[in-house]
Amino acid sequence: MSVGIVLVSHSHELVKGLADILSQVQPDVKIGIAGGTEEGDIGTSAFKIKSAIEAVDDGEGVAVLFDLGSALLNAELAQEMMDSESKIVFCDAPIVEGAYAAVIEAGIGGSLEEVVQSAEGVKTVSKLAGQN
Repeated sequence: MSVGIVLVSHSHELVKGLADILSQVQPDVKIGIAGGTEEGDIGTSAFKIKSAIEAVDDGEGVAVLFDLGSALLNAELAQEMMDSESKIVFCDAPIVEGAYAAVIEAGIGGSLEEVVQSAEGVKTVSKLAGQN
């Protein structure tokens, strides 16, 4: 069992491609995706996000990464719609770099807190690299 990762984007193709990369890096980590609307348009769906969270939650918690602010709003709505007391944390991190760090940490058995810290920590590294 490990922390699950959910990727939320306005584009299905974006999260599908990212999930493919992450699955090659850590094949044992459950990665859920929720990209685009039910009609296949650009946007997000609270129902798709809820399903993705439920699919990867094995009791260790779920770290959710998202591309834009409105994706976060739908992720929060999805959390409110859930029946269970799942441990869900929304990561304040860039979706690609944050997801990569999160899946590595989850793959080595990191706790939900450690997975979130790894995802959110990439912001600091990015800022430091940009100051040189």
